[in-house]
Amino acid sequence: MTVANIPSAEENQQALDDLVTLLDLEVIEVNIFRGASTDEDRVRVFGGQVAGQALIAASRTVDEPGRHVHSLHAYFLRPGDPKRPILYEVDRIRDGRSFSTRRVVAIQHGKAIFNLQASFHDEEPNGPNHHISMDAELTPPDELPDFHTRMAPHQDRIGDWYHRPRPIDLRYVDGDPMSREGGTNESQHVWLRANGSLPDDPVLQACILTYASDMTLLDTTLLPFGLAFDHPGLQMASLDHAMWFHRPFRVDDWLMYQQRAISTGGARGLAGGAIFTADGALAVSVVQEGLARFTQ
Repeated sequence: MTVANIPSAEENQQALDDLVTLLDLEVIEVNIFRGASTDEDRVRVFGGQVAGQALIAASRTVDEPGRHVHSLHAYFLRPGDPKRPILYEVDRIRDGRSFSTRRVVAIQHGKAIFNLQASFHDEEPNGPNHHISMDAELTPPDELPDFHTRMAPHQDRIGDWYHRPRPIDLRYVDGDPMSREGGTNESQHVWLRANGSLPDDPVLQACILTYASDMTLLDTTLLPFGLAFDHPGLQMASLDHAMWFHRPFRVDDWLMYQQRAISTGGARGLAGGAIFTADGALAVSVVQEGLARFTQ
């Protein structure tokens, strides 16, 4: 199939710059922020966007220098309206000598659509150091096709979304969700990185990765059944999302996202992920549960 209208590197960088702008927030009052939504034709706001904006809001109320997020736990309560801005209210629960805790509620139309609790920790070099290992013998990202090349055979099925510039470069090691339909597996490996360059700001790096971590994890719960996310009659949506930030990383460098289906049943699916730097250091752990039900 012919590949047409592929975004240029400049267009992808602009998409990344637009994502950085999207995650930026307007200060309304002390502890109150407002975030914009995209102008994309979506049924609901992408969950990674709300999580990233909420983490930005929480981070902007932590005044201690060098105190960065080490964990977050979030619930998606209602679908976000992509046509309306989102209000973020931050509760400064505690500031201790080395930890700070924040709670954030995202509000639209007078109702909570999302809440997040995040903990921030001073950098401490002391203590034992151990982490799980990255899987061996994975195809390097530069030897794998980018999204538009990989998904060219499915561009008619994907529609206009296929031709848009992409702020995050995803490269599937084990085959994309559509080409592996009908097979069964419990895990997948995806290389990811920001599709351009980013500032050094560790808060922004964490928020971009929070955004990206929601892009493929829930799909992992379908792997044991050989289904794709657009299977007829299948309804999927994120319910909750948790992350633990272990070690420094840059999201504009390649990261390996190892994902595994843990349990699917009762119209819910649970998947876990481990995000490694290219040299094998475990940077972030992720767990997500989502809705996975047949409506027909």
